[in-house]
Amino acid sequence: MTYKILEGKKGIIFGALDEHSIAWKTAESVSDAGGTFILTNAPVAMRMGTINELAKKTGSVVIPADATKTEDLEYLVEQSTEKLGGKLDFILHSIGMSVNVRKGKHYTDLNYDWMTKGWDVSAVSFHKLMQCLYKKDAMNSWGSIVALSYIAAQRTFPNYNDMADNKAYLESVARSFGYFFGKNKKVRVNTISQSPTLTTAGKGVSGLDGFLKYAEKISPLGNASAKECADYTVSLFS
Repeated sequence: MTYKILEGKKGIIFGALDEHSIAWKTAESVSDAGGTFILTNAPVAMRMGTINELAKKTGSVVIPADATKTEDLEYLVEQSTEKLGGKLDFILHSIGMSVNVRKGKHYTDLNYDWMTKGWDVSAVSFHKLMQCLYKKDAMNSWGSIVALSYIAAQRTFPNYNDMADNKAYLESVARSFGYFFGKNKKVRVNTISQSPTLTTAGKGVSGLDGFLKYAEKISPLGNASAKECADYTVSLFS
């Protein structure tokens, strides 16, 4: 039985690429819980994925946006509030990318231009998004903003490479901007550190299969699935 705990709530979900994405699972869970939303991803990512299938399934509208560009974010927020009929109640930031990981660069031999690009996409975009929402006063009081992180932000996982640094910065942004959003707008800002998950992005991390088995063995309740992460996100949106 699905409880409609998000009925009447509306928001934006970033980062749904395909059915393996945590953002995809979250969109499905939000829809089941009665929430309505805009789906968005970078134009280049949309060409790689199947986001339009998700939009059809959930009755959502897709608005392309590059989260590293403030003009794209401003347009997205303006269009979202217009199409959804008012201020927003929830946001999911599920965006992450490392060119160094994709290209197989070791952490001791990083390309700094690629590092900067990954940092902008994975972490600075979260600040840009919240700054846009904050300045436009686009969130309802007691709304909820959630970003997906990973334990490598706080622990050493060598093969996660510079994505660990990106996630650490992401969590810092959540704490710092969360203070102002909470104090001045009564909006909650949180990050969720999900278990290792075989998402499309996660498959690019060297040694992930072995780490999945290791994490499963040392976790008292085992690894949380993408669906379980999605349902937990729904609880934070409520």
